[in-house]
Amino acid sequence: MVATARFSRRCREVDLPVGFGSVRQRLEVGCRKRGCRNGAAGNGVAGKWGCRNGGGMATGERPADKRPGNDSIPLDRPTSARAYSWMLGGKDNFAVDREFMLRTLQGFPECVDIARQNRLFLYRAVRHLVRDAGIRQFIDLGFGLPAEDNVHQVAQRFDPEARVVYVDIDPIVLVHGRALLADNDATAVITADMREPESVVDHPDTRALIDFAEPVALLFLSTGHYLKDSDQVGRGVRHTVRHVIDEVAAPGSYLAFSQIVHDDPARGAEMSELAEGSGIPWQTRTPAEVDALLDGLEPVEPGMVNLRDWRPDPDQPPLEAVPAPLAAFVGATDEELGHYEYGGILRKP
Repeated sequence: MVATARFSRRCREVDLPVGFGSVRQRLEVGCRKRGCRNGAAGNGVAGKWGCRNGGGMATGERPADKRPGNDSIPLDRPTSARAYSWMLGGKDNFAVDREFMLRTLQGFPECVDIARQNRLFLYRAVRHLVRDAGIRQFIDLGFGLPAEDNVHQVAQRFDPEARVVYVDIDPIVLVHGRALLADNDATAVITADMREPESVVDHPDTRALIDFAEPVALLFLSTGHYLKDSDQVGRGVRHTVRHVIDEVAAPGSYLAFSQIVHDDPARGAEMSELAEGSGIPWQTRTPAEVDALLDGLEPVEPGMVNLRDWRPDPDQPPLEAVPAPLAAFVGATDEELGHYEYGGILRKP
């Protein structure tokens, strides 16, 4: 079941708790008509599946439950999107997200560095794909809420004709994405579950922007750990990651992939248990397990590595400053070498 973020003219209202700027905000489900006020960028809450780019309005109050009429917005548990956004310097998070992240950092202090290294990798990966590999079309799966240097902004900086389809399942992501993309006809936001890749390929907005007869880049950036080997939805991580690149994409297409790994399987299992206990689906893998998932594709130099080692560029645009409560954790990856974000770019022969 998917819903378009681009052509529908229907709007709806959702009650949000105090702390979102107003008690009631109108959330647009589809209108892209120029001048429509219903699609204004309300403050939202991030989704669940691979939402790595932010979400949720910061508040000093920890909400106790989900409010009536607001069932799709998790207010009583952390989300990966909001926690990730905080580590990038974002303001869109709740106390429940910050508390979860601070608990996690006690056992895994490398998480702040890892999140920021992944975001910096996004810029370098997209730049390489456009400037060096000649890719002009992208599908960003599990993109979450917009942050600095989103995929279309980086791609279109190097080629104004680059086209991007963003994929996520959270209706709040739709509002933020449309606010950013309202005047950009070379992009679309679709609501679909990336664990069902057929629904992404068959979506009319995907078909309108992406020509699968030509090479395309598929981005699974910092989403692999949210994809389990087997799940209640879809056919597991291999089908999620490999179906489009193997069965649909043209030769010469690319797959950019990253996920949190641990060299010690026992420590990785501890991290998975911690995340799962907070309601966040998670599977930490070893680098060898990630390599097995991506077998048959051709790694682009320097191959699959710790992301901080993938063509580092000290002159690339910087991120927002680290929030003060997290500053003590910066540099933790210099001491702990077994826990990191592992990834790279691979080419379909």
